[in-house]
Amino acid sequence: MLEQIPSTLKVHLVQKLRDAILSGKYKPGDRLNESLIAREFEISRIPVREALIQLQESGLVMNFARRGMFVTKLSPEDIQKINSVRIILETEALKLTRARMTPSIAAELTGLVNRMDEWKGSLPEAAALDLQFHRTIWEAAGNSYLLKTLGPLTTVLFAYKTLEQISYELRRWRLSHHRALLNVALNLSDEDPQDAILMHLRMSYADPERFSSLAVSRPAKATDHATRETKQIKSK
Repeated sequence: MLEQIPSTLKVHLVQKLRDAILSGKYKPGDRLNESLIAREFEISRIPVREALIQLQESGLVMNFARRGMFVTKLSPEDIQKINSVRIILETEALKLTRARMTPSIAAELTGLVNRMDEWKGSLPEAAALDLQFHRTIWEAAGNSYLLKTLGPLTTVLFAYKTLEQISYELRRWRLSHHRALLNVALNLSDEDPQDAILMHLRMSYADPERFSSLAVSRPAKATDHATRETKQIKSK
């Protein structure tokens, strides 16, 4: 007979492990040993395993066959490959959302950006707002397969961003750029959707287009505006 784990215990354990990961107690790449965690909380391994599976679904934990569970760690190349696909898919989602815009979608997106402008909370809350804005655009595009592709593709990436040790000012600066995407979606800007997505990703990542056709079809700029601004914010 399978052991029935109280839902309150699972919720409590997931929250405790999430907090431990986000606080840096467990760092990217660290192995999460079921037995050690079970002893720490004085419980059996079964609820620990269930909690780790839930964290895996949220992208904070990765499971490697015959090795176990580890805190998510992405190489710079992994991030660039994910973002190179994002550029293509998110550009299409942004174009479709702009073409299918309704007052309710406009209100939802505007509300999210206003919340970003007023954000004064934790870094995980900022990351959640970031994902919610992008997911709203994916849903508004009206193509369920875009959503089904972008969701799993970016789950690990957005989760990994919550592990970044960055300043409050840099996070606020990154959030503020969502208004530029909003203006493109609302057709209030003449900026090309692909250029808007690319600039947006450059706010957070180095060379997000490296593994896309943009890397070979566009000449490299001597000075990248987004990179320069990022360095200025980091130096403060």
